[in-house]
Formats: sequence, structure tokens, C-alpha cells
Amino acid sequence: MTKATQVRPGSSIRFMTPLHYQVAMPRPETHLFEVELHVKDWKLDLLDLKLPVWTPGSYLVREYAKHLQNFSVQSPDEQSLRWRKVSKNHWQVETFNVNELIIRYQVFANELTVRTNHLDPTHGYFNPGALCLYLAGLEKREIMITILPPQSNWCITTPLPAVTDQANTFRAKDFDTLVDSPFEIGTHCVYEFEVLGKSHTLAIWGEGNVDPDHIIQDTQKVIQVEAELFGGLPYDHYLFLLHLSSQGFGGLEHKYACSLNYPRFSFRAKDKYNRFMNLVAHEFFHLWNVKRIRPHALEVFDYDRENYTPSLWFSEGTTSYYDVLIPLRAGIYDAKYCLKQLSEAITRLQTTPGRQVQPLSESSFDAWIKLYRPDANSGNSQVSYYLKGELVSLLLDLLIRRQGKSRSLDDVMRQMWQQFGMPEIGFTPEQLQAVIESVAEVDLEDFFQHYINGTAELPFNEYLEPFGLKLQAETSEDSAPHLGISLKLEKGIASVKFVEANSPAQGAGIDAGDELLAIDGFRVTGELSERLKDYHPGDTIQLTVFHGDELRTCTATLADPLPNSYQIFPIEQPSAIQEQNFRDWMGGTLDSL
Repeated sequence: MTKATQVRPGSSIRFMTPLHYQVAMPRPETHLFEVELHVKDWKLDLLDLKLPVWTPGSYLVREYAKHLQNFSVQSPDEQSLRWRKVSKNHWQVETFNVNELIIRYQVFANELTVRTNHLDPTHGYFNPGALCLYLAGLEKREIMITILPPQSNWCITTPLPAVTDQANTFRAKDFDTLVDSPFEIGTHCVYEFEVLGKSHTLAIWGEGNVDPDHIIQDTQKVIQVEAELFGGLPYDHYLFLLHLSSQGFGGLEHKYACSLNYPRFSFRAKDKYNRFMNLVAHEFFHLWNVKRIRPHALEVFDYDRENYTPSLWFSEGTTSYYDVLIPLRAGIYDAKYCLKQLSEAITRLQTTPGRQVQPLSESSFDAWIKLYRPDANSGNSQVSYYLKGELVSLLLDLLIRRQGKSRSLDDVMRQMWQQFGMPEIGFTPEQLQAVIESVAEVDLEDFFQHYINGTAELPFNEYLEPFGLKLQAETSEDSAPHLGISLKLEKGIASVKFVEANSPAQGAGIDAGDELLAIDGFRVTGELSERLKDYHPGDTIQLTVFHGDELRTCTATLADPLPNSYQIFPIEQPSAIQEQNFRDWMGGTLDSL
């Protein structure tokens, strides 16, 4: 009996012929991509194929294999080869005396997000990590991928370079590069533009009130500001891929591209347009922070399982801080609007009870099981590393700036770029802290222990005061007493969506999922806060609910209203130093606020 041999990670076996994928979509209305993987020069007895369970930049095991069907393997003479499924995303093929084989399968694609696949009669979009099987242990093998559009007028847009002598064929140096290269196939609009001598493409699929010229003008400004921060652009060409959808929102960064999903009619209103430019600034900033400046745990991707790091607060949260600053520096909006955005972020954090339960570093580490899988208790038990990471980055920036040495968080980003990004060496949490301390020239051990590894409240006013600013909690005069629940009203039914920890509602035994029927015997049909305005703190009310199918009546004693917003304001009579600090940070004057 011949002993089976397998390829292991790090194997020195070399193959001269690239792997060749063929992606067809002959019936787009079925939402099925048809994939063929051609393997030549195979020399072993077993071939292990896997489909990633996640894609870099989106930290959740998404189980892409659930959409794969009709798997088969044949030799070039159409002889079927034996195979077995080893695990949820792992297929093993017997290849005794076979040096060439073709793997065929279909992938169902009807989820329009930036990290999944979507195919319908209007276009085909796919992320290779969600579509392409890889040869386990041979991820460094060169790859060719050929696209077969269903119609002759469909074009192909991808950051991968085209193979000049083969139609609709593109080359990736390895599987990591393929995964990092989304594909848009269809009749989308393509716009070319240039910034700092580098070529760029904006590809737009979908209909809406988008103004491509306006977007390109502002995107050029964003690119210039970010290039100035890091000292140039680390690419020859970059692709912005924009999907206009009914209500989607999101972005996913790639090394030479980004995918953006935005509501189709959200480009005329100023606030919504500014939010889109925040998204553009965020994903473009990622081409440095994350795609090249990576935590050590993400230096080499393991597509089979979670890749844990406590540093997503920096990779994502610091990027979120800059996506607010970059449009300001680009002149897209002013300092007043920038502070409005920061105030809104602070409001979201301070009205999240989970900020007092989950440390920021733990939020990063547990992204795989918490952030993207919210439940009825998430608001009480966790905090977003995007949100709190943004505000911790704000404090770090102000801390460095107030040292009066013409330094800022910009200098941290530049040093991280030079030390870790340019050579693409992953950083550890300790190295990140050391870089921030070296720029700030202060010991930040207590800062990290309290605000990143602990749950201490962020001392906003302490950090804002040197810049002539203060944070003020606001409660409107007609605010309702605090009960501690939020409702979802649908077809006349008021379902309890969330119950705040340690609130009057929780003390009364109200649960998420209960149906709130009445307060003091009168049916609840509209906005809860309006009903509660008829009461005062300290009043006891009677709540009638359906808990499952059981009718229950309970009592709750209302508490004082909680702040419903936090606003950053200029202080009265700021000093000349405070004025200058603010000008250096925001580029405007306190008077302008």
C-alpha cells in the first residue's frame, strides 16, 4: 500500500504552474457563482482544500462554507476522484497517481455587504475569501483567476493586475493577495482620477442621488491629507468600490482598495454626506493602519479560526478618531462640526452601561464573540472598541499635544508606520504602548491600566480644559423620569428591546422580549417617554406585560432623568495658551464655535 503524503504549512515543495480559478455566473438570477479550480503539477497523494471562515478586516467567524454546494473533483479526462469532508470548511481529495485535477463547486451569493458575496441580474460582487477554496499549506503559490461574465457588456473591476495575453484574467502572487482583492462584475460606472501622481478608480454600482464629481473632489482632498501625514502613498493604483444600496452601511479595507456600502439617497443631505466622507477617510486610513501597521496576531492570517488581539482599539478605534479629523483637515467641514461629531461619540459611550463592565482591550479580544453578535444584554455588558477606542485616541492626542513640544498622535502614527508598517512587522501591545510613551515623553502605565485595560470613566474635562473646552452633560427640562427600557413599536405592539442593568425596570422584573401592554391600566400605544413625562422621579407605576404568553403585573419606582446628550463647549474667557492649543489641534478659533 502506498503511504499517503500531505502538504503541511511551511512545506518546501515548490510548484511551477500557478493555481487557476475560473469564476462563472451563467444564471445570475439563481445567485450562484460557479467556480472551477485547476491544479496542475500535483505530486502528492492527498490534497487538502479549505474555505476561510472569516475575512481580514471583519472580525467574526462568518462560516462562508455554509453557502458552498455541489462540490466535485475530476481529472482532466473527467474521471471522478474520491474525496471526503473532514470538517465544516475542509475537503480532502485522494490524488494517487494524479498530477492534474479540477475542483468544481457553487457558492450561493445573495448577501450584499462589504465582506460577503452578491450576485443578481444587475451585477456580481465577491470577496475571494468568501468564494475561493485554498490549498492548505500552499497559500504562497501563485494564482490566476479568470472571470466569465454572463453578458458581453459586463466589465470587471478589481485591484488585481490583469494578465495581458488572457481575457478577463488576473494575477495574485499568493492567496493572501487574492483574499485582499474584491471583484465587481457588471455595468457599474467607472471614474478615473489622479492624486500626487498616482492613479485611482472610483467604481459605483447602483442608482441614487450620488454626485461622482463631488465625491472625487473631496476624496482627492482626503487622500492628500492622509498622504501628507504618512509621507506619501504606498501604492501605484488604488480602487474605491462603492455599492449604493437600500439601507446598507459599511466599509472593508484592502491593501490596494476598499469596498463601501452606503444608502443610495444619502448624498444630498449635508450630515449624511459628511458621514459618507467619514467612511471614505476611515477605510482609506486603513491602508496604513491595519493593512500594513498590523498587530502581531494579524501579521500572518489564520483563515481557519479566530485571530485574537487586544489591540483592535488602536487598529479600528484610532482609525475612527482620524476619520473625524481628516475631513476637517481636508476642509470638508469645520471645527464646530468636528466637535459635534466627537460630542455624539461621547454621548453614545456615556449612555452605554457596558462601558463600566468591559475593558477596552477585552472588547478588542472578544470582538469575535461579542461586537458582531449583539443580544439583549450587550448594552449592559460590553463596549465597542471602535467607539471607546476613538475616544481614548482623542485623549491620547490631547495628552501629547498639551506637553507643548509640537507633537501629537500624528507622530505616533508616523513612528508606527516607520517601525512596523513599512517593513510590515506586526506589533505587540507592549510595543504600541512604548511608541506612544516615546512620543508623549511620559509614563502611560496608569493611563493604559485605567482606560484601556480597566473600566475607569474617561476624564474628558481634564483633557479638554487645556484646549479651552469643556464637556457638559445635558438633560432637557421636560425629560421623563428614568425607567430603563427601550421599546420596539411594530404594528401596535410595544416589545421591550433592552432593559438597562440596575434600572427600575430591571428591579421590577421586566425582561427583553416582554410585550408592554399598559402603564397604570392604560394601554401603551406610542412613545414611552411621552407617557412617562406625566410622572415624577419617585413615583411608583404599575406595568402590565406579557412575559411569553403569561400576563404579569409589576411595579417600578421611577428614578431621576439621566443625561440624554453630552456636548463639548468652549469655556468662558480662554487664555492665550488655550486658544493656541485649540488652533494647533482644530485649525480654527474658539470664537468660531
